[in-house]
Amino acid sequence: MDNKPETEQRMLKVRINRGPGSGDHATYAVPWRENQTVLDVVTEVQRTQEPTLSYRFACRVGVCGSCAMTVNGKPRWTCRTHVSRVEEDGVIVIEPLRNMPHVKDLVVDMAEFFGKWKQAGNTFVGTATRHDPPAHVLPQSRKRKMADAAIECINCGVCYAACDVVSWNKDYLGPAALNRAWTLFNDERHADPTDVLRKATSGSGCNSCHSQGSCMTHCPVELSPTGSIAGLKKNALTLFLKGG
Repeated sequence: MDNKPETEQRMLKVRINRGPGSGDHATYAVPWRENQTVLDVVTEVQRTQEPTLSYRFACRVGVCGSCAMTVNGKPRWTCRTHVSRVEEDGVIVIEPLRNMPHVKDLVVDMAEFFGKWKQAGNTFVGTATRHDPPAHVLPQSRKRKMADAAIECINCGVCYAACDVVSWNKDYLGPAALNRAWTLFNDERHADPTDVLRKATSGSGCNSCHSQGSCMTHCPVELSPTGSIAGLKKNALTLFLKGG
């Protein structure tokens, strides 16, 4: 008879901070499984140990961006973040995104994040009607390429949470809103790109950016809001010099 003891299950220590800087946290132990993501871990904690734990997720495959949280101090999509990439001595610390009002547990209020889109003049206004033929936009045109470089943003809020300027200047429009303004400024179908430029550069707009690049470093789809903001600054200066 084989009396060899079964292999002991390796456990992962999960510390969940339920409010940025609040000190309200709890520690859980969950089985450490191969290829598990941080979202898998949060879900397991909620289903087996803490049924009132609140968090957001939807697609689970890196399409919607709703599962963004702070993991070991960095904003990330938790569905695409494998535990093996971020654990430190068998421990991961999960917190809500910073720079947005805290609602409950790992959930933040994104109303101000989306509100700044409007402030940046990001509402598309077309010049054609449904009776007109589709706009003929050449894929190789300069403006099309400029827009393409920034258009894949899905508004997950990671860049906003990573931005130090947003941390100390709540009026700053933030990298996501300004990145969107850049795509709209380069959209040949938009009725008034100059208005977009003026709104994106007024007040605490793109000129408040310090070009630290945290938004670019943390963007899950490797966009460069820093580059978009630089493009807005350059074109705003050109418009000013032309007397616009």
